[in-house]
Amino acid sequence: MVEPLDGNAIAGELFEIFGREMTAATGACSSCGATSQVAQLRVYMQAPGAVARCPGCGEVVIVIVDIRGTLRIDTSGFGLVDPQMAAPPADRPAGT
Repeated sequence: MVEPLDGNAIAGELFEIFGREMTAATGACSSCGATSQVAQLRVYMQAPGAVARCPGCGEVVIVIVDIRGTLRIDTSGFGLVDPQMAAPPADRPAGT
């Protein structure tokens, strides 16, 4: 059985994508509605990328993959409570 890591395991990738520290950001699971900080998510690194699951219901909330040297993220399962945190800084385009 694979043991999950906490959300701090994806801190570097999130910083690279968003250009800011994101582990303290709070979001809501789109499946069960539970709110948690990114640091509280259960992260599995054995997939072709990182998969973060809701600590409440276990649904996938964030997926991060590296495609030919470019990080891509899907946060559709984790609605960030502070929309300011969801947008990359003005000097950093989204998805890079």
